[in-house]
Formats: sequence, C-alpha cells, structure tokens
Amino acid sequence: GIVDFVKHLNHAKKPIHEPPILIAGTREFESRGNKVSVDVEIALQYNESYNEAVFSFANNINTVEGGTHLVGFRTALTRSLNRYLAGQSKNGKTPVESLSGDDVREGLTAVISVKVPQPEFEGQTKAKLGTTEVKGLVETLVYDQLGAWLEEKPAVAKLITAKVVDAARARAAARKARDL
Repeated sequence: GIVDFVKHLNHAKKPIHEPPILIAGTREFESRGNKVSVDVEIALQYNESYNEAVFSFANNINTVEGGTHLVGFRTALTRSLNRYLAGQSKNGKTPVESLSGDDVREGLTAVISVKVPQPEFEGQTKAKLGTTEVKGLVETLVYDQLGAWLEEKPAVAKLITAKVVDAARARAAARKARDL
C-alpha cells in the first residue's frame, strides 16, 4: 500500500522514524441530499533531507497540482505540530514560535490518497482535485489522528518536533541575516 510507497520513496534517504505514520479513515458529507463517503489514506515519514516529497491521489489518479485534499493535509499537519509544541511548552519545555507550513514540511515524504465518488477536478487533465468538502474531511481526520499519534509516541514526536523546530530557527536566522 501507500506505506510501502513512502518507504520506497525514502529508500535513498535516512528516515528519522520507522515505520511511516499511517492515517486512514472514512468520513461522510452531504451532497444534494445524499450522504457521500470519502475514504482517506495518508502515509508520512520524515527524513534527514531538506526536501519535501508529497504525492496526492484522488481515485488513484495522480493529482500533480494537488487540490483540496492536499490543502487540508498541509493545514492539519501544521496545526497538529503547533498544538503539540504548545502543549509541550506548557509542560515546562522551552516555548517556540509558531511554525510555518514550510517548516513542518521540510524533510517530509507523504502520500495522500482519497477515494471520492463523483470527484470534481479542475481542468481536463485531472491534475487538481476541486471537491471542496474533501478539504475539511482530510483536515479533521489528519488533525485528530496525527495529534493522537504524537501523544501516544512521545519519543518519535520528539524527533519530529526537533527537526521542524530546527527548520523554523534556520528560517528565522536566514530572515535576520537578510535584514542585516
């Protein structure tokens, strides 16, 4: 499945944690009076590189330009890590400024797959998913499950947060150097 795909994508890199994190679930929304089920499956793994490798699929079609499912994933990833770090700083750890989306995606390899009945794509090439309800469904699923996963695995969460905090500090230092 997609966990093996993420492992394959990271085969030449040094992962920070094993195995990749799997987030999966089915969410429903109402469309034209009918209940519509959307299957969401996401695998993600951080590695020691600085590059982001995120692949998104809708009904097994590679949405190279992303779309609503990718936007929901990115939003939830940033919110989850910011919430986790805020909780850690309340427990006596050093506080950190809010992380940006670029910070949390540095060194991330992820595969996002959604199965949507009657998907709406933007353009003829089906390169971007446009079904607006999918954003919220993916966002809530990732936010809930990733937040719980970070709480259950504090050792791995510490490794991931150390990487993203370093990225945030590097970004701040680069901005300060540009300003000088």
